[in-house]
Amino acid sequence: MIKYQHILVVIDPVAETQPALHRAVSVAALQEKADITLFMAIYDFSYEMTSILSSTERDEMREGVLQGREEWLKTLLAPYKNSTVQFNLKVVWHSRPFEAIIQQVQDGQHDLVVKSTHKHTLIQSFIFTPTDWHLLRKCPCPVLLVKQQDWPMGGNVLAAVNCGSDDKEQEALNNKVITESAEVARLLTANLHLVNAYPITPVNMALELPDFDPHVYNAAVKRHHERALYEYAVRFDLESSSLHLEEGLAEEVIPHCADKINASLVILGSVGRTGFSAALLGNTAEQVVDKLTCDVLVLRPDTE
Repeated sequence: MIKYQHILVVIDPVAETQPALHRAVSVAALQEKADITLFMAIYDFSYEMTSILSSTERDEMREGVLQGREEWLKTLLAPYKNSTVQFNLKVVWHSRPFEAIIQQVQDGQHDLVVKSTHKHTLIQSFIFTPTDWHLLRKCPCPVLLVKQQDWPMGGNVLAAVNCGSDDKEQEALNNKVITESAEVARLLTANLHLVNAYPITPVNMALELPDFDPHVYNAAVKRHHERALYEYAVRFDLESSSLHLEEGLAEEVIPHCADKINASLVILGSVGRTGFSAALLGNTAEQVVDKLTCDVLVLRPDTE
């Protein structure tokens, strides 16, 4: 059984509403015992640069800002005053929010990070890596990125798996995704669906190999994915009607399937990618997040 008992909510200092906090309280309510930490990293370069103040005075001003923001966090808890959930507050002075979040995850031994997200433009994605994306690559615990849509009881949860690889690590990640998805679906009395994308036949293969039959190749690839998906369905006792196998790229297939079944939550695995390839291509999970209208829970492999 999964337990999200120490939940970290990343508060947006400029947003009028805090859907991440609302969602975290909903998740905590599904647990027998859970606590939520409201977290905010703030930084004002002007406090660092002023030469009028001494270092002691600058420290005092920073402390005053932190205390002011902590008082504001308390006002966010007013709607939850009757909740049985234990709330903690944490405001830190840090110029790189994602580093501060990950440090807090490690220090507080949090088992879930909840953060609101919004669509990133292509130019942002390429030049500025948003905090969300850093978290998807580097956060050691699951990350729940929240949009505006609610989680209705009795809805649909969609687990995205990759059946095309015989790699043991990928199989372990698939098992983790389905296991946690099944538990979340149980807690929400929701229906669990599996989706898997299989690749389109490469055009260059048909051009370079005269005897190559793309239809035969495509049918063989599809059968391989069908067999693997069916094996997961048998193992996790899922109906065939809840299996979705579609040709195409995962970042296109998963959002399409989520819309088709009106999923309230998509759960997928992410293998962190760093360096130039990450800046240029991003990660499938990151591309999926931007195209989904519902929440997405991103899990990391246990071996990472």
